[in-house]
Amino acid sequence: MSTIAADYEQTEMGTIQIAPEVIEVIAGLATVEVKGVAGMSGGFAGGIAELLGRKNLSKGVKVDVGQREAAVDVSIIVEYGNRIPEIAAEIQRNVKRSIEMMTGLLVVEVNVHIHDVYFKAAEKPEEEEAQTARLK
Repeated sequence: MSTIAADYEQTEMGTIQIAPEVIEVIAGLATVEVKGVAGMSGGFAGGIAELLGRKNLSKGVKVDVGQREAAVDVSIIVEYGNRIPEIAAEIQRNVKRSIEMMTGLLVVEVNVHIHDVYFKAAEKPEEEEAQTARLK
């Protein structure tokens, strides 16, 4: 991640700088807006993808910012039952559009890393019956 702010516009009043963390948050918000994204992934902790949810939006995002361009990597966990290529393509479009619209930077690439698949916790009827029988 770049620690230098994007210095992309010199005006007669001074320089406009956008911190990389701002771009990370924009990318994170644009990512979780996409249907089928369970949340951001903080990477593999002990071999298991860490689901960050929707509160730590910048944690699953890495940006490289230049003077007028940015490259973005997002790490996500998808919800089971969704088409991963469609979700990834929609993330790329949404992240690129959001960053370019809000910052004026040109997004040259958006790389989507799928770290895991999220299964909704739904108990099966047989499991419920077994638990009820044990309680009696």
